[in-house]
Amino acid sequence: MFSPSQEELCALNKEPVKYGELVVLGYNGSLPNGDRGRRKSRFALYKRPKANGVKPSTVHVISTPQASKEHQRPPQGLRSLPSLSNRHRGKSFETTAQCPGRSQSAISAKGHHSISFTLSRSQTVIVEYIHDKDTDMFQVGRSTESPIDFVVTDTISGNQNNDEAQITQSTISRFACRIVCDRSPPYTARIFAAGFDSSKNIFLGEKAAKWKNPDGHMDGLTTNGVLVMHPKGGFTEESKPGVWREISVCGDVYTLRETRSAQQRGKLVENETNVLQDGSLIDLCGATLLWRTAAGLLHAPTQKHIEALRQEINAARPQCPVGLNTLAFPSINRKDVLEEKQPWAYLSCGHVHGYHNWGHRSDAEAGERECPMCRTVGPYVPLWLGCEAGFYVDAGPPTHALAPCGHVCSEKSAKYWSQIPLPHGTHAFHAACPFCATQLAGDGSCVKLIFQGPID
Repeated sequence: MFSPSQEELCALNKEPVKYGELVVLGYNGSLPNGDRGRRKSRFALYKRPKANGVKPSTVHVISTPQASKEHQRPPQGLRSLPSLSNRHRGKSFETTAQCPGRSQSAISAKGHHSISFTLSRSQTVIVEYIHDKDTDMFQVGRSTESPIDFVVTDTISGNQNNDEAQITQSTISRFACRIVCDRSPPYTARIFAAGFDSSKNIFLGEKAAKWKNPDGHMDGLTTNGVLVMHPKGGFTEESKPGVWREISVCGDVYTLRETRSAQQRGKLVENETNVLQDGSLIDLCGATLLWRTAAGLLHAPTQKHIEALRQEINAARPQCPVGLNTLAFPSINRKDVLEEKQPWAYLSCGHVHGYHNWGHRSDAEAGERECPMCRTVGPYVPLWLGCEAGFYVDAGPPTHALAPCGHVCSEKSAKYWSQIPLPHGTHAFHAACPFCATQLAGDGSCVKLIFQGPID
């Protein structure tokens, strides 16, 4: 059977070509205060009307003390550089010798992007970038300045986005990373650490990890790093966790540093690239993003599919086995509001009930109850439907709950996320619910739900 390509489908429907989407883990489909402007839980990358990509061109070595002072800037959180990926894209550099009279301002005056590597107080290497008609560039970071296409803030575990839980000091870089997409099929997307600021510059200060590679080009890492994990087997029912790596400013792949901001870089992984795959995870030290390719999204469940599954569960009229009252999952637009018919479950055994106030045991931990069906003691929580379709690895029915948060999704999706180690803090990793970012409960993090149908 003939299957049209994405480009042919877009041409038929007169729609722009979509490269893919970035989905932020932890918000189950929308930010607590609403998706507005460039700050949202999901961001689609479309082919731009006109290419805005850049590629490395000339390298300037500035060695006079006065010239180096001109481009010194005070530290502003996580600063870094751009895409010298000549190794990956076959680009070459024109190198100028010592340039005592040249300055960063002279390069900026030409309207070019640049990366500045401060080696010492007396020497800086500046890599000048020029327009690349073959690529589109998208930038991600905490800054709300115009060069950032997708504004990302620190994710609060459990989605408790209230005034008391606000992050006092963000660990996400203002200009965290950039994604460069080829404008021609197969629309390959590559990720690079750091983004260009409003002056079209990336700065790596004296204390930032930086080095000269054997082929002569400079490279470096951002303060807290940009980590990427490509799942084994793509983003499918058979997917398995991959290995977390760090991406450099020029797009090379390294093993992780000892701690997130250590000065010493990891080892170069020469047989891996910065090309994003369907299901790749990008961690910005404060928020984790899932990359879904356009092709992957064509085979993924949709919001309509999840709504149909919700209605199907509710149409079966599941009942509380004790109170015999009918249970129902709330509508997607009320996914965070507890309702009278809300299903609750004992997460140690999976028995689904309506809300009740019995089963407390004096020797049990807070929040734990004894199931009246099987006497198992464990957490008793309301169940919430996982509404973000991008997190599902299949289109199966929502039969399993993640513990301890109670988000419900398909069996294979629940098992997949329960085994994914997500970065936490500067050196820890743990599995977390993709819908609310709550840390999962180890071996019992995924439980099959036991619904009771109507007795009549």
